Amino acid sequence: MTRTGFLGDLLTQLVERRFIPFRPAGDKPMEELCRALMSGQGEVSAMRLAREILGRYRRLDGDGRRAFFDLLAEGFDIDPDALTEAAAAYARKRDAAHLDRVVQAAEPGRQELFRRLNHAPGATGELVRMRRDLLALLPEAPALARVDLDFAHLFASWFNRGFLVLRQITWDTPARLLEKIIGYEAVHEIGDWDALRARIDPPDRRCFAFFHPAMPDEPLIFVQVALVRGLPGSVQAILDPGRSVLDPATADTATFYSISNCQEGLRGISFGNSLIKQVVELLRQEFPHLRTFVTLSPIPGLARWLDEQGAAGDASAAWLLEMARTGRGGLDEAAALALRRHAARYLLQARRPDDRPRDPVARFHLGNGAQVHEVHAGADFSARGLAQSCGAMVNYLYDPDAVEANHEDYAAGRRVAASRGVRTLARGVTDWPGGAPRAKAAAEAPEVAPADSAQPVETSEEETRRDGQSAP
Repeated sequence: MTRTGFLGDLLTQLVERRFIPFRPAGDKPMEELCRALMSGQGEVSAMRLAREILGRYRRLDGDGRRAFFDLLAEGFDIDPDALTEAAAAYARKRDAAHLDRVVQAAEPGRQELFRRLNHAPGATGELVRMRRDLLALLPEAPALARVDLDFAHLFASWFNRGFLVLRQITWDTPARLLEKIIGYEAVHEIGDWDALRARIDPPDRRCFAFFHPAMPDEPLIFVQVALVRGLPGSVQAILDPGRSVLDPATADTATFYSISNCQEGLRGISFGNSLIKQVVELLRQEFPHLRTFVTLSPIPGLARWLDEQGAAGDASAAWLLEMARTGRGGLDEAAALALRRHAARYLLQARRPDDRPRDPVARFHLGNGAQVHEVHAGADFSARGLAQSCGAMVNYLYDPDAVEANHEDYAAGRRVAASRGVRTLARGVTDWPGGAPRAKAAAEAPEVAPADSAQPVETSEEETRRDGQSAP
């Protein structure tokens, strides 16, 4: 710990223990406590009140927390009449004083309440957990989305990239943090300590995480990296406990195979782009010979889309989905080709009403300038992999010479950047009359062009992942 950090922590503890004795507020209603905090009392009194409110919130049951959020939504909302009056006055005289009135009237009181609550020691993590509770209520109480807008607005500033600290997770990292990495892994489950060590300790493996100074013992998001030769096409090979450890000096590709958002209360606050960009730069400094930076990503919406295609009469889609449901992961050449073609078509053509790609992981990577580079069948035979995508996975390529143009094309016209090989797959015939594919079909199928960069590509930086969920 730095001397500055140590002194800061010491002063905080002195203020807490010497000058802010904990005096419970008895049976005062939460609204009265919140109003008192908003009344502009002295800093010491405000800190004590903030701590009392957060402590009271922790002790509430489900109904009590719902009532608290209802209070925030209705009792600390904007005053529409005051806002209308302020806007009209500004229309008559557009000076700084009248604009300030508009700004003050347009901000719900709960935003200032959250700021004042955040003065209490440890409050940032408490507020993140409070938003997690709120998000769980939104499906049954959509009116509370107004409160969530204020949380999201403040968190976007509080968790700005400039405040985040990147740390490498190693086997020497404190055990309390390693336990959290095991618990937060959201893509490929880490079964035990041996499995964790296999992912972070060998010289051809890396793990990095973002932390916030206000939550130093809580990772916000972490990424796991495998240094390999060639384009990776199977997560089983990456996670194989019996694999041969590669000398990093001989690796040409860095593969981001798992990215996990750790804090549900920070859903929608994007860190993945910045995380991958910074990790790429660190890897390039350590291993200047690395030329290719790709992900090996799940395709979480593929199985549901296949179900819809099967219901619409696509016999091969129905067969592939049935194979996954019955746990039959083995694919002959024809079935593997069919799955890759379906997956390519899904990634390139399936859209939401807003014309964004239907797959959430694809939206994340394409929005950050990546290219759909290659699709693999038989890449993930885990229960989740079979259930979500019949075992298919995809590489997203981050080419620094193209990432900016890809991002602009996607933002402006929703264009999906993809390699020639993936586009060829998406155009291929995917249906077999009469049901399951036959071995003959593989011989009759047109040759599939290789991906543009099946060989290591001259590359350098980039990012990856997150759409409120996890996976690279």
